[in-house]
Amino acid sequence: MPDYVISVRNVSRGKLGSEPGTTRFLKIPGDHAQPKPAHGISRATWVEEVMEWSRSGTDPATGRDCGDILVFVHGYNNDPPVVLKRHRLLKMNLAAAGFEGAVVSFDWPSNNIALNYLEDRSDARVTSIKLVDDCIRLFTLTQLRGCAFNVHLLAHSTGAYVIREGFDDADDRRNIAATNWTASQVVLIGADVSAKSLGVEDSKSSSLYRHAVRLTNYQNPYDSVLKLSNIKRVGVAPRAGRVGLPGKLPHKAVNVNCGPYFQSLPPDSDATGAWEHSWFFNDPLFARDLTHTLQGDIDRNYIPTRKRAKDGALLLDRKSEIA
Repeated sequence: MPDYVISVRNVSRGKLGSEPGTTRFLKIPGDHAQPKPAHGISRATWVEEVMEWSRSGTDPATGRDCGDILVFVHGYNNDPPVVLKRHRLLKMNLAAAGFEGAVVSFDWPSNNIALNYLEDRSDARVTSIKLVDDCIRLFTLTQLRGCAFNVHLLAHSTGAYVIREGFDDADDRRNIAATNWTASQVVLIGADVSAKSLGVEDSKSSSLYRHAVRLTNYQNPYDSVLKLSNIKRVGVAPRAGRVGLPGKLPHKAVNVNCGPYFQSLPPDSDATGAWEHSWFFNDPLFARDLTHTLQGDIDRNYIPTRKRAKDGALLLDRKSEIA
């Protein structure tokens, strides 16, 4: 099966670069490890093929085609081959967990040099609006054709910043704000945004909550990539991917603490990037929990891959599923 990617990178010397560029709709053959500009196809063809892969049947209540599309938004310091590798890991593990929808990726320009972090955040802000224009709304508008597809977002690291900025900017533009567009499940892993900014009283995420049915944040307290003592993080607030969501939350937000489970995992030498920041892509239990989240058939408090701690926190937990 080919892989479907929306790239908003420039082209340099015949390859996808690390600066903002024209939106391209890529169909990458399954035996290619390097996304290329030559993999681009027309937007109309790309959308039709993704919808065909995501179609899971007919809604008995409406008679309309229905399905699920998960859009993966990567973080900083990711070049196209790394993005594609993580995309394929997600697609494989989610399929094994029972997810029947399509997985596509939104590839924004980030360098493969760690010290390029601040420039990556600037590029993320510039290109975030394309996530709404050329991806979310693109699928949402298919409802006008009699389809009922759920569009979900999975953001890793700085990808959470891309989503938050994109939603906020979209609400500031009159022609976008006047249309009805919604993402179903918004999921954050290793989120590189301040925990405070996701609270009910912070205006930075008001648009995100307004246009999402549910937001789930997976927290890992042992994520050293997000520690504030890191030199590139001087002056930043505690990150949601490390400390979790704040106390005052909208009813549609939920935090899942993965710390105790992560401590039980042996490091994976085949992981892409720092293990404590990228373990989600390799883990089948996380894939099962994510599948339950995307399906939405079970209340967030009763998903079988979770348990409730004495302090009321939700924990990712292997034993609860086995029991």
